[in-house]
Amino acid sequence: MKAGLMMLALPVAALLMGAGPVPQVPDLGPQLERFTYPWPVQTMEVDIVGTPAQMAFMDIAPQRPNGRTVVLLHGKNFCGATWGSTARALSEVGYRVIVPDQIGFCKSSKPRNAQYSFEMLATFTKRLLESRGITRATIVGHSMGGMLAMRYAILYPASVDKLVLVNPLGLKDRGEEGVPYTDVDTLWANEKKTSYASIKAYQLENYYHGVWKPSYDRWVWMQAGMYQGAGRDTVALAQAKTSEMIKTQSVAHELYRITPSTTLIIGTLDKTAFGRAQAPANLRKFLEPVPMVAPRAVKQMPNANLVMLDGLGHSPQVEDPARFEKTLLAVLGTRSR
Repeated sequence: MKAGLMMLALPVAALLMGAGPVPQVPDLGPQLERFTYPWPVQTMEVDIVGTPAQMAFMDIAPQRPNGRTVVLLHGKNFCGATWGSTARALSEVGYRVIVPDQIGFCKSSKPRNAQYSFEMLATFTKRLLESRGITRATIVGHSMGGMLAMRYAILYPASVDKLVLVNPLGLKDRGEEGVPYTDVDTLWANEKKTSYASIKAYQLENYYHGVWKPSYDRWVWMQAGMYQGAGRDTVALAQAKTSEMIKTQSVAHELYRITPSTTLIIGTLDKTAFGRAQAPANLRKFLEPVPMVAPRAVKQMPNANLVMLDGLGHSPQVEDPARFEKTLLAVLGTRSR
């Protein structure tokens, strides 16, 4: 049985709201070698400090092309596969859809000598699109992928048709709120403690406002499965380094540089405030989550508007795919079928 199907067959009722023991997490491999994506996965080779690495991606061709391309950028605790429903909805109305896994994540390489930056990830994404013959596209980024999408738009504004940011991180410099710097070794030690239970508890509280659906479990299995077996240390180090990247490379002071037409799609119940875990206990409750930050941030962007999705959290594309896809297609000026 393929891993992607195996996870769906595992019992989930006992996992909800902490009821019963958690079944053993399958070893899916540090590059999700044993997790099935919804479309064929290809790779592009890149160089990381003299070491070859592979950037995985899906390139989904529509049956009736409309001549436009959408690029879907995943968040830190997500993968390209998480965009499956969104990619399908876009393809059905004629969009070519490119869904990369960034270096350090999911099915892509996690080189230990990598020094991560949003500039590096944006450059590789641009190179990927050029290798596929794409010079201009709509860029959609979720969570950390929203930070990457903003950096991409700053670096390559002429290559961006439209920019869509879904509950993005980076709209506020958390250091200004008092969140201290945490070194990679400390972050790495914490990442090594990652488990199915810790992933689910974090997402339940911050992403899904205390309401869990069985459909979310597949994505927790996906993330937890990378931490099993011999690749655990490598995955933990990549996650630690990219956490430092998010903390130290905020886009908040450069929002005025984001010139393409931009829409922020924000689930109003999102409780995410990146860095809360590293903040002093007496500060945590004062850290503003994404929905509180977004209305001020959008005013700093020259050509942006805000769409609030009441009743949804950090991952509206996962929580309510139909509602999210209808909203996204409206933003893109396309009717759903």
